[in-house]
Amino acid sequence: MIDKLVYVVLFGVSLLPLRVLYGLSDALTFLNFHLIGYRKQIVLSNLDCAFPEKSIQEKRRIAKKFYSNFFDTLVESVKLISSDNRLIDRMFVVDPDMLKIFRSTRKNIQIHAMHNFNWEIVNLGAAREFNLPFLGVYQPITNPFFEALFKKIRRRTGTVLIPANDFKNNFLPYQDKQYVISLVADQNPGHPAKAWWANFFGRPAPFVRGPETAAISRDNLVVFANFYKLKRGVYTFEAELFTDDTSTLREGEMTLKYIQYLERIIRLRPDNYLWSHRRWKHPYKPEYAELSLEQLND
Repeated sequence: MIDKLVYVVLFGVSLLPLRVLYGLSDALTFLNFHLIGYRKQIVLSNLDCAFPEKSIQEKRRIAKKFYSNFFDTLVESVKLISSDNRLIDRMFVVDPDMLKIFRSTRKNIQIHAMHNFNWEIVNLGAAREFNLPFLGVYQPITNPFFEALFKKIRRRTGTVLIPANDFKNNFLPYQDKQYVISLVADQNPGHPAKAWWANFFGRPAPFVRGPETAAISRDNLVVFANFYKLKRGVYTFEAELFTDDTSTLREGEMTLKYIQYLERIIRLRPDNYLWSHRRWKHPYKPEYAELSLEQLND
């Protein structure tokens, strides 16, 4: 009963014009930044780690813009509950030249993405651009109601959702077909002792091994992807070809290059990254030395 009531409320809010929803986003940004402080200390702590050279005022400006992007993503996601696909036409722009990377190969294509805004819009827009199955690996939401709601939203333009906690079984129908697979490769690993470790903004952080392992085992074409806001309500997607021949790579090289790409992209638009998750929550231990990627820089 409660789930139905929540859905009715969210559906009703989604019928509001975007300009009204953006007004709501502005109000939430102000209230959160100045009063409520949802994860504000985590955000500011992360920015302190990433940008020690910036002043307190600069980091607070980044944090405030981050919250504006965060709440814009929230209200845009709610809008997707009732809107038709014409909204996605208005909100997503892709460079046709970039798509040549995806349409000129017979290999499977693996996208290493990141936690940038607005991933919901970009998922829907990108899925329509490929003439191949578009597989999106994601972390399921614990709450069953919101898990079902977001699965409905994310599938609407053809994305095949593959939960990370049951990847093998859900991937089976596509393993012998050509596909595009999108991995949010900056997820925190569940087991840091089995992760790759590298300096991220000068501080040791663990990164999952799965994306590199999958790319090499299947000889996928690998691209690193970035998406960001062109203006309010309009997003774009960019991709850089990393390799079309994984056999030439040293172990860990792909992950290290992705980390370097990730840091470079974040520095360009620091407010566009999801600073509210704990990128450095796992402490580095001496026994992780053999898992370090820094030796690849030698």
